[in-house]
Amino acid sequence: MGEIKSAAEIAREKIEKIGEITEEERIKWKYAPEGEKLAARYLKENCNLTTEIARFDDKAKVVVVKGINDILLRNIGLPRNEASRIATKKAMDGLKTIKNDKVAVENVFSKIRQILDHYTQQGEQQKKQAYESLKKEFEEKIQQALKQQTGVNARMKIDVEKQPQFLEEWQRLQSRLEGQYITLLDEYKQELSAIN
Repeated sequence: MGEIKSAAEIAREKIEKIGEITEEERIKWKYAPEGEKLAARYLKENCNLTTEIARFDDKAKVVVVKGINDILLRNIGLPRNEASRIATKKAMDGLKTIKNDKVAVENVFSKIRQILDHYTQQGEQQKKQAYESLKKEFEEKIQQALKQQTGVNARMKIDVEKQPQFLEEWQRLQSRLEGQYITLLDEYKQELSAIN
């Protein structure tokens, strides 16, 4: 039968297994959150990223920029509304500020803008058509079910948009339509992440 250990003993053993914390890890733990906070402040208050980054020493600066990069990339998304459009533009502007290879960044931004423009122009139209088609399909199914139950072709006015099944199906369909855009956007965000 094994010996029973206290929580403190188990924690000490785990720490021993991890080993010594390197200076690089300490810097990462300390400054990555600083970069994330700075990015959040930039998105909300429009602070000057260049000035804020300059306050850190060279080792910390690399980690801070990585933290900023991660948050800004997460804020690039589909322009579903005006707020998301503004957030995406601001995130892209911020990324351009912190990246050294401006040409490579602009090349990726060009691809992102094409995706976002396509989503705004054709994507919205596709969604509207899909929504109307789904709505009509559900109305017909409900009318058929009523006819089968009552034996009468009553043609009642039913608000299918409030039906849970309709809403679930619409969510699935919308996710499928947007999925293509999101997949491409994620690929471009990976490209951006790799640029210094």
